Amino acid sequence: MVAAGRVILVGAGPGDPGLMTVRSLEAIAAADVILYDKLIPPSALDGAREDAELIDVGKIGGGEQVPQDETHRLLLRHAQEGRTVVRVKGGDPFVFGRGGEEAQLCREHGIAFEVVPGVTAGIAGPAYAGIPVTQRNLAAAVAFVTGHENPEKPETQVDWPALARFPGTLVFYMGVRALPRIAEQLILGGRSPEEPVAIVERGTLPDQRSVSGTLATIAELASAAGVKPPSVTVVGPVAALGEELAWLGRGPLGGVSVVVTRPKAQASGIARSLRDLGARVVEAAVIVPEALEFAIPDLGDVDLLVLSSPNGVRAFFRELRETFRDVRSLYGVAVAVIGPGTAEAVRVEGIEPDLIPSRAVGESLADLVSGFEVRHAMIVRARGGRDVVRQALLDGGTPTVDLIEPYETVAEELDPRTRARALEADWATFTSASSARFFLEAAGGPEVVRESGLRLASIGPITSEALRDAGLEPDVEATEHTPQGLVDALVAAAATSD
Repeated sequence: MVAAGRVILVGAGPGDPGLMTVRSLEAIAAADVILYDKLIPPSALDGAREDAELIDVGKIGGGEQVPQDETHRLLLRHAQEGRTVVRVKGGDPFVFGRGGEEAQLCREHGIAFEVVPGVTAGIAGPAYAGIPVTQRNLAAAVAFVTGHENPEKPETQVDWPALARFPGTLVFYMGVRALPRIAEQLILGGRSPEEPVAIVERGTLPDQRSVSGTLATIAELASAAGVKPPSVTVVGPVAALGEELAWLGRGPLGGVSVVVTRPKAQASGIARSLRDLGARVVEAAVIVPEALEFAIPDLGDVDLLVLSSPNGVRAFFRELRETFRDVRSLYGVAVAVIGPGTAEAVRVEGIEPDLIPSRAVGESLADLVSGFEVRHAMIVRARGGRDVVRQALLDGGTPTVDLIEPYETVAEELDPRTRARALEADWATFTSASSARFFLEAAGGPEVVRESGLRLASIGPITSEALRDAGLEPDVEATEHTPQGLVDALVAAAATSD
């Protein structure tokens, strides 16, 4: 007999991954099967198990639709097969998310279910635009209204005259195409044509924007601005507070759009730093570290360990633990790293590096290790990495140099929307030569990037060399060859251009 499965209805919030709840992340990590919508944060599923089955049942306004009946079928089938099914939705599953229907389906078929509420776009989008949906002396109540009712219904469920008389803020979901009708009905019901209105498009996301007007003008303004879903519309006096209370995008990089090309697992730190400084971040991961099978031989006579990247550090120490060894195996071994980022990854493992070059490039590390008498060295790097350090050791007389390659860097394609947003940005950041090469390829080639006007920021000389090899000159090179150094270089460049 198959053990009973269960369903967890998860709200993933409005788009900013920082607004996902702890419980939502726990549920995603425990899932056997994940049915997800398109309007979830891009990194929402990063914590899913490698063996979890991910199924796109996405719905997005004006785009392709997966029939709800098909979603119901998949949800039932997998749960009845004894799996833990996590249904991940943007926003909150019980706020215009059809979560109630899916919960009823589970109850009808005797399937255990749980609901994980999420931050809803009707509150978060306006808040990120500086609009409180309630405010003493302005709005003591708020009503959430769908702007896109079920087209199969014979008549509307919205009582427009009552809604027009509602003494508070009105927040419309999914109502971009219906704006002319919404404004018309509210004015006919008695709302002033001059009442403030604000539309927040892609609220909490890096390319969020707001369009403000009045009931009389908002439809025309939205059309002229090309506002698209997902958007929420706020009607009421509080909508006028956006200009006064707007906070997103304030700082030394306010209004500047920056492309982050690091792998997804490493992008969050630099993306967060940029956002904290006001930048609009476009996460466009074009590389991914792909794990390879490797083994760490006996370390008994190794006297130098060279680690060339944080990814290599993590893979090396993970393998050490999985083979029932730990940092004690490195007693008496000098540890050399290529730069500050790798040094920090080593410190996390409880070791202080012995050798850190002044410049985070292979040549500097090669110069550093060549000054030591080394009998047996071990180098941990990506497959296909530069051979500068290994060659320097061999040339210096080191009789044994082991090469361990726990991963390789492979290209990751950009979806059309991300590619377009990246080419419309102000800056692109590159933290490695491979990220530079793969981004140029994913973007359509060096000529496309040059013609876009995108400015290029490099973490260091090797990355800059990769850009020059493609015929592009970096506009900025970080003085300190770290992600934070790259952020600092962008801030300095922005200050100079003001």
